[in-house]
Amino acid sequence: MYVSLNRRRATAAAFTAALLIPLSACGDGKTDRAAASPSAANSASASSPAQAKAKAANLTVLAASSLTDVFKTAGAAYEKAHPGTKVTFSFAGSQELAAQVKQGAPADALVTADTKTMDGLKAETNAATVIAKNRLVIAAGKANPFKIDELKDLADSKIKLVLAAPEVPVGRYSKQILDAQKIEVKPVSQEPNVRAVLSKVELGEADAGLVYKTDSAKSGDKVVTVDIPDDQNAVASYPAATLKQSKNAEAAAAFVAWLNGPEAQKVLQDAGFQKA
Repeated sequence: MYVSLNRRRATAAAFTAALLIPLSACGDGKTDRAAASPSAANSASASSPAQAKAKAANLTVLAASSLTDVFKTAGAAYEKAHPGTKVTFSFAGSQELAAQVKQGAPADALVTADTKTMDGLKAETNAATVIAKNRLVIAAGKANPFKIDELKDLADSKIKLVLAAPEVPVGRYSKQILDAQKIEVKPVSQEPNVRAVLSKVELGEADAGLVYKTDSAKSGDKVVTVDIPDDQNAVASYPAATLKQSKNAEAAAAFVAWLNGPEAQKVLQDAGFQKA
C-alpha cells in the first residue's frame, strides 16, 4: 500500500511538471522581448519617414542685406545636409524686412542686422537668438585719393560721403559712432541698405562710406578698407527668429537652430562675421 501511494504521487508530479514546461517557456523574458522587437522596429520605421517629411519644406527666409553673400553659401550647405528642403532668401534693409513682416509677407524666418528691429516685431516672431556680430569700417574709393585713415577725415567737405539712412541699422550705427566722436558730416546721399552704400563707393559715385567689415572685405580691391578702432566703433548683432505666421514651423525652427550650430558658424566666421 505504501509503495503504491508513492508511485501515484510520483506520477502526478511528473504530469504537473509536463504541464508547467510549455507555460514556463511562454513566459520567458527573452521570448517576450523577441516578440516585441518586430513591433518596435515597425513602429520606428513607420515614424522615421513621417519625421523626415515634416522637416522637409520650402523655406523663405527674410535676411538683412549684409548677409547676402554668406547666406547664399550657408543656404547651399543647409540644403545639402537636409535633402528635400529648399531655402529661398529675400534680402533687404532690416527696416524693409520689418515692414514686409508686419504686412504679412509669406515667409518662415527673419534675420535682421540689429536687435532693435527684431524687438519691434515681438508680436510677429517667436523668440530670437543672436547668430553673429559685425563691426563698421570706412570703405574708401579705389586708391583712397583723399588718404582717409580715420573717422575724423570724413568731416572734410571735399569728400563725397555716402551713408545709409538713419532708419537702417548700419545708418543708425554710423550716426552713433560719428556723434560719439563729435564728427559732423554732410553725406551726399543716404541709402536704403548697406549694399547700396558700398555700391556707390565701388562705382566711384562716392569717395567713402561707412559699411560693415564683411561687406567691405567682399569688395576686394574695388575699395580700400579703413578699420575703425574698437573704442570708436559699434557692434552690430544679428538676431534670427521664426515667424509666427510660418506654415513650416518645424522646418523653420530647425533652420534657425542650425544657424547657431558649428557648420553655420564656421561659414559665418569664414566670411568675417564675429561669433555671437
